[in-house]
Amino acid sequence: MKKILALSIFILIFACSASFAAQTAADIIKDSISMIHELAAEDDAADMIASLRSSYAVALVPTMLKAGFIFGGEYGEGLILRYDKGKWYGPSFYNIGGGSFGFQIGAQSVSLLLAVINEKGVNAFTSSRTKLGGDVAVAAGSAGRRAEAATDAQMKASIYSYSMSKGLFAGVSLEGSVISISVKRNKEYWGENVSAKDALQKPANDKRIKPLLDLLNSLIKEAKKN
Repeated sequence: MKKILALSIFILIFACSASFAAQTAADIIKDSISMIHELAAEDDAADMIASLRSSYAVALVPTMLKAGFIFGGEYGEGLILRYDKGKWYGPSFYNIGGGSFGFQIGAQSVSLLLAVINEKGVNAFTSSRTKLGGDVAVAAGSAGRRAEAATDAQMKASIYSYSMSKGLFAGVSLEGSVISISVKRNKEYWGENVSAKDALQKPANDKRIKPLLDLLNSLIKEAKKN
């Protein structure tokens, strides 16, 4: 059993280190743009696009890696932008990760768009550590690519997830995943130590983030037409 655990950890560490070691804040922004283009091009993207219109924030994870052999884990880096009355604030950067146990073998690359639909959901990204499904409810959005048939009849979820995945796992669940602030990426982007809460109060008017904002605004505009 120890050998299996060690192998699982090695697979995860190797996969993550190879993909994220040279990644920068600019890379996350660029990859987020590519990811949104891919998600929006899907035939069943209407619900995702509609959810952007009423979101308090949009959180993006261009690449989250899952790897394991019996024991498994996941890790990704992303950014969040707060949306209020037609204006964007941020970004703040964060990490998402977790572990799992059960029958699983292989590796999987997942792209995530998280529509944050209330203040509690936004606060999940400003706390030092937040467990999805525990501290804050997360549900799969109504799209064919969702990993689980989550229902939210009582509207308790604070975050709706939309994903695309490639690999050997059957799907991806965010239940139990942990969100933590990326102090390193925030300092890299803002040029100084900035808390996630403060970052999401800053107007998103930097030219580095503008292409991403233009894309999100175009999708919101599309949603308003429907």
